[in-house]
Amino acid sequence: MTPGGPVEEVGKVATGFIDVMKSQPLALSLVIMNIGLLILFYLIMDRVGTMNREREAAMRLEQKEIREILTKCVVPN
Repeated sequence: MTPGGPVEEVGKVATGFIDVMKSQPLALSLVIMNIGLLILFYLIMDRVGTMNREREAAMRLEQKEIREILTKCVVPN
């Protein structure tokens, strides 16, 4: 196997893929749309994760404040 073997094989596969996409524009548009949807879903999930972390931090801060207030309460006997 020559040092350029894997590179040549990848080049052949890429060339074949491009040739197929030239003859099938609908397939190309579907591939592009699927990649776009994957990017969109990633961005949505990233934003949801960020919002969840922010909400949890706010809840913990609120609970801490409530605990501090409750420690100052006097329980009658």
